[in-house]
Amino acid sequence: MAALPLATAEVCDANPHLIQNGELRALQPIFQIYGRRQVFSGPVVTLKVFEDNVLVREFLEEKGNGRVLVVDGGGSMRCAILGGNPVQQAQNNGWAGILVNGCIRDVDEINGCDIGVRALASHPMKANKKGIGEKHVPVNIAGTRICDGEWLYADSDGILVSRTELTI
Repeated sequence: MAALPLATAEVCDANPHLIQNGELRALQPIFQIYGRRQVFSGPVVTLKVFEDNVLVREFLEEKGNGRVLVVDGGGSMRCAILGGNPVQQAQNNGWAGILVNGCIRDVDEINGCDIGVRALASHPMKANKKGIGEKHVPVNIAGTRICDGEWLYADSDGILVSRTELTI
């Protein structure tokens, strides 16, 4: 992990060559900011699910070791695939953040957690519990392909994904 949090705007300004060659990508600005940690970064773990949160919960029960869970929920606006209890667990297990291409719920509880969460919106209905999904697969979120092991950087200005860890 970088010693100091990297500001996404500064990273973009300092690395035009990485943007040009596709090693550094910015996600479209479609995510809401939740959780107490406004700035977070870490190596990415990917998960692809649809209206089902069993695998999300399983991942967050593991030690996070400063990683960021990137969940492609297919952009569904019909239910929440992340709630307060798993986020609390993620905070306790050392995850740096969670990016959800879908909805969350228990917003007040999540906003009390010291973890970074980005999601499209909040929704009161809960997800299915079938355990269907794919782990560690490339996902396409907000116009960007994100792969397991890449690095994600998030702050108030936006979200960047890089093939490797960045330093300034």
